[in-house]
Amino acid sequence: MFGLPIGWIVAAVDIALIVHAARSGRFMPWGFIILFLPGIGALAYVVVEIVPGWLGSTGAQRAGRSVVAALDPERRYRDAKDELAIVDTIANRSALAEACLALGKFDEARGHYAAILAGPQGDEPGFMLGRARAEFGLGETALAVTTLDELKARWPGYRSPDGHLLYARALEGAGRDEEALAAYEAVGVYYPGAEPRVRQAELLARLGRADEARALADEVARGLKRAPAHVRRAQSQWLAAAEKLARR
Repeated sequence: MFGLPIGWIVAAVDIALIVHAARSGRFMPWGFIILFLPGIGALAYVVVEIVPGWLGSTGAQRAGRSVVAALDPERRYRDAKDELAIVDTIANRSALAEACLALGKFDEARGHYAAILAGPQGDEPGFMLGRARAEFGLGETALAVTTLDELKARWPGYRSPDGHLLYARALEGAGRDEEALAAYEAVGVYYPGAEPRVRQAELLARLGRADEARALADEVARGLKRAPAHVRRAQSQWLAAAEKLARR
C-alpha cells in the first residue's frame, strides 16, 4: 500500500527504455512508439529488440517482427519487401501484398496478387479476394465485382464476411444499387459488426427511401446501445452513423 502509483512505474520504465533505444541506435521508430503507446510500446520494444538479443533465437526474432508489424505498417512493408528480394515465395509475396493494402499502395498490391494467381501454387480464393480489395481501393469497383464473381464461381463453398461486405460495397460503387441492397442485407445477417446494415441504411437514404432507412438505422442503434461496453466502443463509428440516420 506504500508502493508507487502504477502510472509512475510505467512512466519510469518507458523513460528507461527510450534512453536504451537512443543509446543503442534504435530511437527511430522505437522512441516514438514507446512515447505514444505507454506501456504497450515498452512491452513491444522488450519483445522485439531485447528478448531476441538475450535468446539469440530466430523464433524470438520472428515473433518480434510480428509485433512491430502491427505497430508500424511502414516497417512491415519494408521488411516484407526485403524478404521478397531474398527469396520469391508465395508467402513472402502475399505478405508484401497485404502490407501494400494496409498502406494504400493498391496498384502495387494488385501486381503482387496477379503474380501469385498466375503461378502454379497461387490458385487460392484468398489471393483473388486480395486482388479484388486492391481493385476496389483503386476505385475500379466494376472490375472488383467481376473478380469476386469469378471467385464465387470457382470456389462456391468459400465464405468470407469481409469478402461479402466488399462485394456489396463494390456493387454500390458500380451503380448496381438494388443488388447492393440485397448483398448488404445478406451479409448483415452474419457479419461480426453493424457496418453492413448501416451501409444498407445509408444506401436506402441515398435512394430516397427515407422511412426504411430510418427504421433500419434505429434498429441498429437500439441493438448497439444494449450491447456490452466493449462492443459499443468497437462499434462507435457505426453507432454514431446509425443514430444520425435515425434522427433524419
